[in-house]
Amino acid sequence: MSETTTDNPQRLGVLGTLVLDTIRHPGARRPVRAWGGIAYALTALDAVLSPGWTLVPVVKIGRDIFGEAAAYVRSFGRIGDMACVRCAGEANNRVELVYSTESERVEVLTGGVPGWSVEELREILPGLDALYVNFVAGWELDLAGARHVRDAFPGFCYADLHSLFLDVADDGRRRPRRLPHGDGWAGCFDAVQMNGDEFALFAGGAADRRGAVEAALAERAAVIVVTRGAAGVELMTARGRDGPVVRRRVPVAEGPAPGDPTGCGDIWGATFCAGLVAGTGTGPAIERANRMARGKLGSSGAEAFRASLSDGRFRCSVSGPRSGM
Repeated sequence: MSETTTDNPQRLGVLGTLVLDTIRHPGARRPVRAWGGIAYALTALDAVLSPGWTLVPVVKIGRDIFGEAAAYVRSFGRIGDMACVRCAGEANNRVELVYSTESERVEVLTGGVPGWSVEELREILPGLDALYVNFVAGWELDLAGARHVRDAFPGFCYADLHSLFLDVADDGRRRPRRLPHGDGWAGCFDAVQMNGDEFALFAGGAADRRGAVEAALAERAAVIVVTRGAAGVELMTARGRDGPVVRRRVPVAEGPAPGDPTGCGDIWGATFCAGLVAGTGTGPAIERANRMARGKLGSSGAEAFRASLSDGRFRCSVSGPRSGM
């Protein structure tokens, strides 16, 4: 993407859901209660977004915590304006995460802030130069909304499909599900992120996934990335719109590390997106995203990770070689 200056900042929309998390780890004396959901992406983007860009949060917040939550969002230094932060009539989303191991967990959702309609997107998208979408709840956009982004938004658009692969049981538990029209969803964005479990649900069997990847890359998608924790990431691109899919594995240089994985995927994706927006090559962007996500393991909750960035406990340079996407 083109260079910008601080005199003429470009606007990166950050669309997702702000969540109040309760995180319970085995053996911990008390749970961690902290901001979660899109808070992780805002934290990463606030730290690594290139000069010349500002953040425009596109977030609906429940009426029960609107004042406190809006003040929290406004506290990030790279916020351009708050015009797309809206008060919803419903109670805000709250999630309880109960870990049985360092990686296995049960997730229970309460609250129900709604997503964004096509009519609302028509109002918001013209004021943005690029868009980062994180499906934190899973209904931030419906498929019609995603297709509107595909057809009407000319700027770069990144999507972490995440909770599109989860439904909600009657008791609020999130359960994995196969995503209907997965290739259609993925084909609505320039770059798409999934983790390994989500990619396994992307279409079904291995042959079906190959077909879904090819179909998505034949539409708008230019890159599909699958994060696999300490095993690194898998990058899929197409050699031309009708060419073969090219797959590349990028390991994590530092190897595995203990800690709280909550939000690591969000931080990875936001950091990778910032690199693509800046015109950094995919290799350096992945390396920086790996470092940021690994650095998050040492803290629980978005505020604690933000503090680790600001007080020097963890640093991640925003510089890197520049090249095309």
